[in-house]
Amino acid sequence: PAVSRVASPAVAMAGFDQEAYIAQSKEMRLTHLEEQAMFALKIACENYDNAVFPNALIAGDCVITHLLHRLDYLKTGKCKVMVVDTFHLFPETMEFLRDIEKEYGFKAEVFCAEGVPVGDKAAFDQKYGADLWKVNIEQYDKVCKVEPFQRGLKECNTNCMINGRTRWQGVERAWIDQFENAPIGGGLAKCNPLAYWTLEDTFDYITKYKVAHHPLHAKGYPSIGDAKDTIPIPEDGSTKYVNWGFEGDKTLWLDYAQERKGRFVGLANADGSTKTECGIHVAGAEKTFDRDLWDQSKAVKALASNDEALALKGKGENALMVVYAPWCKFCQAMEAEYEKLAESAKVPVYKFRGDEEREFVQSNFNTESFPTINLVKANGEVIKYTSEDRSVQAMSKFIETGA
Repeated sequence: PAVSRVASPAVAMAGFDQEAYIAQSKEMRLTHLEEQAMFALKIACENYDNAVFPNALIAGDCVITHLLHRLDYLKTGKCKVMVVDTFHLFPETMEFLRDIEKEYGFKAEVFCAEGVPVGDKAAFDQKYGADLWKVNIEQYDKVCKVEPFQRGLKECNTNCMINGRTRWQGVERAWIDQFENAPIGGGLAKCNPLAYWTLEDTFDYITKYKVAHHPLHAKGYPSIGDAKDTIPIPEDGSTKYVNWGFEGDKTLWLDYAQERKGRFVGLANADGSTKTECGIHVAGAEKTFDRDLWDQSKAVKALASNDEALALKGKGENALMVVYAPWCKFCQAMEAEYEKLAESAKVPVYKFRGDEEREFVQSNFNTESFPTINLVKANGEVIKYTSEDRSVQAMSKFIETGA
């Protein structure tokens, strides 16, 4: 029989407490989502001996951390936590990590750019350059995010990766499920315990359990990434999450696909499209460049040290030298042509890896970016090749004319 929409006099007299019913239904939903998320985490941590949670310390990741704590997977080590430090995070981020390590009784494994000690920003700047993200954002992503992320998964012997992606975050993630196969590292089990949560669900959980969360939520940031390209939403910081509740217009954060609106600001992909992902969670992220350039060459001679590079100036003969970085796509693109040039050139042709000796190559070999090609004259003068044409013909002409 059809359900009548007319309330009985008794019900009408009792009143209709709309807000109470909404609160009750939201609590029912959140309880279901909690159970569902914990089910997923149990599958990940009980069925895989090396479940790893890469924690970016955003709101959803704080919820997962709390759920793992409730399940006693952090103190017992059933789930390892790893964090990638890009050296461009907000200062509050790593401080917050230390706080929750103490609160939940675990120690995160921190990974950063290869060959740089954890926490040593000066060493990063010297090796890769403080402005790498300005020079080439794709290489920045590889060096500071994708490669350390993959290395972390490998060193943690990961066979199941837990992460906080949700369908609510945008169209790129609109069809994810709680369990997937990850493209990273050739494939591994992937658990998305919050796949079906909205951002409102996330903050409702944080409020319900008084969950430790990133201090920048109180300053207007719905999501937190690199300080260089993350802004409050709205930019005046009028919407914020403070003392377990929202101030300002919370819909600016909680509407569909708004969580990451303040991320990747001012950044574009190589094809000119707006950047919406850092590269970690996309197909092909495993295709990092993992070999040296001209590593099998018999024609291109390697200068293995600063002393060898400086000695080239005193040899009393003309020579060509490229200062390069093996991860640089422009260096990669010229590899074949430079090899052909070395095979046909009438002068010796050298390579020198400059990304690990930034100050040295800036001071001695005209290098501000990669690749930098120099003609080292017999008298020790170093002349920079300024053209973007890196064909054999163009570089041969440069050797002959020095211009």
